[in-house]
Amino acid sequence: MSTIPGPVVPSQPPEKRGLSWVFAGPGGLRAGWSIALAYGLFYLFRLFVGTVFVAASLVNERSGLTAGSAALVELVPFLGMIGAGVLIAALEQRRIFDYNLSGRRPLSHFFLGLAAGFAALSALVGALRLGGWMRFGPTTPGASDALRLAALWACAFFLVGCVEEGLFRGYLQFTLTRGLNFWWALGAEIVLCLYAFGNARSEAPGVYLAALLGLIPCFALHRRAAARSAFWQAAWVSSTLFGLIHTVNQGENWIGIFAAAGIGFVFCASVRVTGSAWWAIGCHAAWDWSETYFYGAANSGIPAQGHLLSAGPVGNPLLSGGADGPEGSVLVLGAILLLLLMVLFARRRPARPLSREAAAD
Repeated sequence: MSTIPGPVVPSQPPEKRGLSWVFAGPGGLRAGWSIALAYGLFYLFRLFVGTVFVAASLVNERSGLTAGSAALVELVPFLGMIGAGVLIAALEQRRIFDYNLSGRRPLSHFFLGLAAGFAALSALVGALRLGGWMRFGPTTPGASDALRLAALWACAFFLVGCVEEGLFRGYLQFTLTRGLNFWWALGAEIVLCLYAFGNARSEAPGVYLAALLGLIPCFALHRRAAARSAFWQAAWVSSTLFGLIHTVNQGENWIGIFAAAGIGFVFCASVRVTGSAWWAIGCHAAWDWSETYFYGAANSGIPAQGHLLSAGPVGNPLLSGGADGPEGSVLVLGAILLLLLMVLFARRRPARPLSREAAAD
């Protein structure tokens, strides 16, 4: 019995990809170009605002790190970030709060973050004092000066928290999540490690360790094709980068660099848990305020003028932190774990039961 062949369906020619495919994908401007453009705009806005502030004698690099000068200096990148954020949000047809700033109960999470930052840093300082690796000198300001300095430092570190969390846990984390897979993340980690090898000298092992610790978990998520794996791969990259940028500070050691990356990862986890970066902003601000003003210790290797107490390291830098400050002590690992527990305490309550895919993440 013969069969009658059906009609021949002509094969579809392969889809032609024009130049626009290089720059845009289904979700709009590709993540890499978005990041390059956003941080290029941030640099230009920051340069412009800084030039204006210097011309108006609002900032002076020779004045040292005082509360008043720090607040004005930190206003420069804050305004630069806002300017760049408004433009990139308009280009991507988003709201600026879409970049991990629009979760539920932002004010509540911000104040929980404030409490967590002060508590974790205080626990670290307490452990250093009990172990004999930190000593306290006399308090320096009077009552009125103490209140004034406390308020000025609070303003300065609120701006620090907004800028660093806005740049890393806000825009960068959001954009990497929408455009990253494991292999791109691995390539980025290799580039960061190579940069640290060529430029960071003795601090580079902190970058290597942060990159190494994220490798196996992120590869496992990739192999499982787990839901939300891109978020954790983005957290791996953004946290390692956060540690790397701290190598420019004078007085940092490799433990302090690793601690910065570890705290950065906890802040990423707080975005996943609470739905926004507001917990991280509050925690970041309170940690720095406590370290610099309340206890008067060096902050990431940077000493400041005008603080309530006066704390200094004693003994082995591996335990005391040395010139780095409390963050350079190996005991900081306990403070990071404490912060992670506090993040879990701040866990948001979903409005509806999670799907099976979300629960598996």
